[in-house]
Amino acid sequence: MKDRERKPYLVEFPVIGEPSVGFISIAEKAGVLPFDCKRVFWIYNTPESILRGRHAHYATEQIIIAVTGRILVTTELASGEIQVFVLESPQSGVYVPPNVWHTMQYSSNAIQLVLASTAFEEADYIRDYAMFKQVWN
Repeated sequence: MKDRERKPYLVEFPVIGEPSVGFISIAEKAGVLPFDCKRVFWIYNTPESILRGRHAHYATEQIIIAVTGRILVTTELASGEIQVFVLESPQSGVYVPPNVWHTMQYSSNAIQLVLASTAFEEADYIRDYAMFKQVWN
């Protein structure tokens, strides 16, 4: 499937365990990850009034997970199609393919974990919305 045709979707991680001892979820290429993970980062202590993200990537694929709290993830394709995902559980995440504009808004106690397909490279980011629309339309 070409990058332009890929859309964000919810990823469900396996849940192993029981309430009496706790749970573990696993993200592996052989399982639910659609890419080899090259970078992991997390975001925390973000005020509820802040809207983060506001960018797209030329090449990077990501899975965004709410380890704790609630994260509202809004994605937009170059065609204008918008999807909104509410993450409130560490057993699911949003797959964000390249060429998708995305923003995140957090509850006060949210911790976001991101699995990325590439190492950080500033040249991979499209941070200007008008440029995003121009590049992918």
